[in-house]
This record gives sequence, C-alpha cells and structure tokens, in this order.
Amino acid sequence: MIDVKSLTKSFGSHLVLDHIDQHISPGEKVVVIGPSGSGKSTFLRCLNLLETPTSGSITFNGTEITDPKADINAIRRQMGMVFQHFNLFPNMTIRKNITLAPVLTKLMSQAEADDTATALLRRVNLAEKAEAYPAQLSGGQKQRIAIVRALAMKPKLMLFDEPTSALDPEMVGEVLAVMKELAEEGMTMVVVTHEMGFAREVGTRVLFMDEGHILEENEPQAFFAHPKEARTIEFLSKVL
Repeated sequence: MIDVKSLTKSFGSHLVLDHIDQHISPGEKVVVIGPSGSGKSTFLRCLNLLETPTSGSITFNGTEITDPKADINAIRRQMGMVFQHFNLFPNMTIRKNITLAPVLTKLMSQAEADDTATALLRRVNLAEKAEAYPAQLSGGQKQRIAIVRALAMKPKLMLFDEPTSALDPEMVGEVLAVMKELAEEGMTMVVVTHEMGFAREVGTRVLFMDEGHILEENEPQAFFAHPKEARTIEFLSKVL
C-alpha cells in the first residue's frame, strides 16, 4: 500500500530523516516508537505530504504522491489522519465536524453523511453527543470524535500521530479501544505512539526510530522479547 524509498527530510541544516526505506502492506498495523526527536512524527507526516520530503519518493496504492503532478488532495481523502491535539472545529457541532469533509468533497450527500455520522457515533458510544460542541466533551471523547471524523471519509489507511499523549491517563483506554477495534476489522494503520502495550498487542510490526533512522524492526513478540540493537535495548529498558 505504501512504498517509501530513500526518504530524507531536513529542516534547514538539521537532518530529521536520513534515507528511510519502508514498505507497508494492506492490513498491516505498523507501530512506530522511539525517543522524542527521533523523526517519528515527521516520517508519519511525510506519508500524506503534510511535510514535503527533501528527497526520495513515496508511493501510495500505485501512485507516486511525491510526483509534483500527483493530485495530493484526492490521495489524502484515502488517508485518515488523527493528531495528538484533536483539531475539531470549535464553532461546529460534533455532527457537523464529521459530515463537513464528506459533503464538501462530494463523497456523500448531506443525508448520507448524516446517516454515516450517526452510525459512527453509535460505534464509539457517543451518539448522544451529535448536537454538542467540542468544548462540551472530555479529551477522550474529542479524540474518539477525531477518529470518527477521519473514518467518515472511508479511508484505505489511517495515520495516528501520538493520539493518546495529550490525554489524561484514564482517558487513554477508551481511545485505544476504538483503535483496537479498527485494527481487528482489518484497517491498515501506521501509529506513532508511546503506548508499548498497544504496540505489543495490536501491532503486526514495530519500527524503532532514533536520530532519523529506522534502527530496528520486527513483529512485536520478537521485538520486545529479543531486541538486537544496543540503542533499542537501552530505550526499552526505560519505557517498559
């Protein structure tokens, strides 16, 4: 589904990503972990060109999205993105937050989008919040709405950038539960997170990043039980 070749990203003289190669297959749940400043979020944001790579290529479903001729807006509609901070429109009801993009992009009529919003809100146990405004919701509820808003576009891929790191600890579980359910249904996911339990339980593959490189990758059981790189072992000794 995603093919990344020799991806580099610099901010001025600061090299953040250094010739990364990565292949993500349909249905995979790839969990990206590593210390702050390792390039995890930049890597994720390059996958839908929220950050423009300095060099290298990214191909999504057979289309090279780093080609200047690519219709990036059309491609982004197939990629749901959930951020650390929920980025809901504060002046719109929850229903309007969810239906706005499908209607504006002509993916659905308003009636279809309303039906979709209702079904998705039921799924995350927030049907009664349809006419509420973001300020009336808890952090965990807002993040579940942010996931629902991305799902309303019927994406082929979901990108999560530290979706629980801004939440109170007791709200983390309700967001991870929605993500686990998505994973079980076969959604292709790339998740940057500090939640090692989620990585172990839901990931099909774990990538460990440090200083702009993917230092180690493996399926979760082997990754956590038998890390090979000294830097991975050091990192895991501090977070597990």
